[in-house]
Amino acid sequence: MNTQTVLITGASNGIGKELAYHFARDKYSLILVARSVDKLEMLAAELREKYAVGVKVKAKDISNEDAIHQLAQEMKDENVKVDVLVNNAGYGLYGDFVETDVKDELGMIDLNVRSLTLLSKLFLPGMLERDRGGILNVASVAAFMPGPFMAVYYATKAFVLSFSEALANEVKGTNVTVSALCPGPTETGFGDRADLGKSKLFDGSLSSAASVAQVAYQEFKKGKVIIVPGLQNKFLTRLIRFLPRKAVTNIVRSVQAKK
Repeated sequence: MNTQTVLITGASNGIGKELAYHFARDKYSLILVARSVDKLEMLAAELREKYAVGVKVKAKDISNEDAIHQLAQEMKDENVKVDVLVNNAGYGLYGDFVETDVKDELGMIDLNVRSLTLLSKLFLPGMLERDRGGILNVASVAAFMPGPFMAVYYATKAFVLSFSEALANEVKGTNVTVSALCPGPTETGFGDRADLGKSKLFDGSLSSAASVAQVAYQEFKKGKVIIVPGLQNKFLTRLIRFLPRKAVTNIVRSVQAKK
């Protein structure tokens, strides 16, 4: 029987929620973290009934550093060892940088970068001490390129990718792995939160959160460092390596231009 525990941030919907099903199916105990306690409780009840696993709900706003330290302390007090950390929580923001709300931009950096870094800092040492487990950081295909009209979001995901690759190298030779998931446009609440209805980016076909999570889980279990679901996304991330950066930036601008 699996005795490992996974902590998933942003677990109330989208990719985080879909990943919870995969871990529960493999009999992991789960710690579900998000701001929406009602959604978390509904998911927890479903997972307990369907998969007979232990599920803890932690309704916290992890863009707040104090909330993260509180979460870590609760894990310690409850004698819970986090074997796998899924840093899924994050959001984007669409619009010209000079026009977007600076509070939203800085809040995005706090959640997408600072919170992910702090959670990794707090839980990775225990994984290494026990010599098992891993971290799955949700980045994006945006991590591979600059993103006009979503400048800060793309930059935060570039951090996540670089950070994940570096950590994966540092833990090489142990039984701990670090992976970066880099999906393309996906059917989650992300587009609505980012106000992407104004952009041409989400006019095309979107991947389902379930299909992204399935690939992510399979590749993470294999220890793959960079996980890019979908053939088109794989092709894109390889192609841009051979194009001038100016050309890549102009292409992204045209794709993300307002309708």
